[in-house]
Amino acid sequence: MSQKLLLKNIGVEGIKTFEVFKKYGGYSAVDKALKMSSDEILEEVKASGLKGRGGAGFPTGMKWSFLAKPEGVPRYLVVNADESEPGTFKDRYLMEYIPHILIEGIIISSYCLGANTSYIYIRGEYSWIPDILEHAIQEAKANGYLGKNIKNSGYDLEIYIQRGAGAYVCGEETALLESLEGRRGNPRLKPPFPAVKGLYQCPTVVNNVETISNIGAIINLTGAEYAKLGTGKSLGTKLISACGNINKPGVYEIDFNLSVEEFIYSEEYCGGIPNGKKLKACIPGGASVPILPAKLLLKTANGDTRYMNYESLADGGFISGTAMGSGGFIVLDEDQCVVRHTMTLARFFNHESCGQCTPCREGTGWMYRILKKIEEGRGTTEDIDLLWDIQTKIEGNTICPLGDAASWPVAAAIRHFRDEFEWHINNPECLIKNYGISNYEYV
Repeated sequence: MSQKLLLKNIGVEGIKTFEVFKKYGGYSAVDKALKMSSDEILEEVKASGLKGRGGAGFPTGMKWSFLAKPEGVPRYLVVNADESEPGTFKDRYLMEYIPHILIEGIIISSYCLGANTSYIYIRGEYSWIPDILEHAIQEAKANGYLGKNIKNSGYDLEIYIQRGAGAYVCGEETALLESLEGRRGNPRLKPPFPAVKGLYQCPTVVNNVETISNIGAIINLTGAEYAKLGTGKSLGTKLISACGNINKPGVYEIDFNLSVEEFIYSEEYCGGIPNGKKLKACIPGGASVPILPAKLLLKTANGDTRYMNYESLADGGFISGTAMGSGGFIVLDEDQCVVRHTMTLARFFNHESCGQCTPCREGTGWMYRILKKIEEGRGTTEDIDLLWDIQTKIEGNTICPLGDAASWPVAAAIRHFRDEFEWHINNPECLIKNYGISNYEYV
């Protein structure tokens, strides 16, 4: 059983409230941090090896160190709670059930960064969460942890909540900042990066909910102790949103030494696949990362065990590997049709494209229409090659990563399940949907 940092008190009655959260050690990290210098806190975050938990996996301490500090110019911390990646719901879980862990992390992070104003930009569909967060903010303020002169430290901080309008692209940090400033959520050209010119053209750090929620544990444990929990460059613990064809969907906090097989089949986590079905494939990091067939999901191309960490999942690159991504773990059993799932994802990315970049605006819709044609039994073998060609023209040719996110699922589906695409072309009906049979090796 892995050590829990974020979810260790999740089952405690009343943990959503300030009083109970404080009773179980909450805000002790703030008390400790306020006696430290900004540089000391930054060094602890660097020593922890904490990577951004939103998908990109960029080292948090390094990101903070890039923040420009011009005289007389405000700095901002913006928490990205625009959790819109299909299959990902871990940040919602934290905000809904233990909101003070996020507020505590924001206070410490803002103090370290020299920010006196911080924002939580939350996904529009999470309509009930802002009230929970607002209540937590008011509780923290009433107890002296927000507002003027926090705990007689001379440090002031206000936290504001901004609701998004339901745009996936606003999960990209510069599109988020555009939306936060009241404009359409179109990603910005970089450079300049937000650390230099971000919110209101001022130095800004953008991190997601899970990343900031780890800061309290790092300060309490020290960065060195936090780093001992991981392996290689995957340090600390990780929240995983598990869904799909599993017996126990939900949010799990894992250590990075856990194998993929154990995560899927052990009773502590996903509890196996319902009705004795066999594993066909999995998308381990949210809808934008490559799908892997069972034979590569549980083992690498070299036959080594595949683990739930950044390095192991990426082993083999995007040829035989995938990515940890946002931790949205989607399991597909033997009855699932890869073509149909890929078509559904293509439809999503086409709908969520901001339309600013031609390859993404035109290419995502083109891929969706071809996949729909193949799924409906109207495709040709040339369509598969055309799909492959289109995704190569999108990847790496857009301002933000949404184009890449749309390309990778299509590329991986063709790479690993081309014969399923060919079945749809050579037969008028879906192999899995209508016959429940397949030629794949299931595990």
